[in-house]
Amino acid sequence: MNEDRVAYLDSVLIGGREPISIRIVEYAPDWPAHFDRLADRVRQALGERALSVQHIRSTSVPGLAAKPIIDMLLIVADLAPEEQYVPALETSGFILRVREPGHRMFRTPQRDAHLHVYAAGGSETSDYLDLRDWLRTNEPDRLLYAERKRELARQTWTDMNYYADAKTAIIAQILRRARAG
Repeated sequence: MNEDRVAYLDSVLIGGREPISIRIVEYAPDWPAHFDRLADRVRQALGERALSVQHIRSTSVPGLAAKPIIDMLLIVADLAPEEQYVPALETSGFILRVREPGHRMFRTPQRDAHLHVYAAGGSETSDYLDLRDWLRTNEPDRLLYAERKRELARQTWTDMNYYADAKTAIIAQILRRARAG
């Protein structure tokens, strides 16, 4: 792995890098209900400070194989005043795991959910939503993406971020098609 990437991850991951075995499972029909319960917790914790809570990534796409981790997108007005959202989310059972410029990520103690937090207006949010919406309607790209994830899951990863990095090219390719037509 690139030394710069290692140093960057070491600077933003709270608790350091964690070796992980990636497990891809078939789509589970209860994932949307699990998301709804988690989203309710976030909304109750933050009230109107939660500008938007969306189900994103693979568990939000019916029929797409995925890691059994619910990914959520939380939009807040501003990331900088962490006191406006971090303590409330921690009290609600979310643990701050990543603090990087423009992005915070929390997870549940059970590691069955990731909550990605961004400020309103960021391009990352449209990437998540455009990819989700395209994969919900485009079976060839949904199958292509699932196959790439299965291939990558057969490898050994010293941190989940390296697995995510390895998917960057296929995601960019799919997003180009989604935005072209």
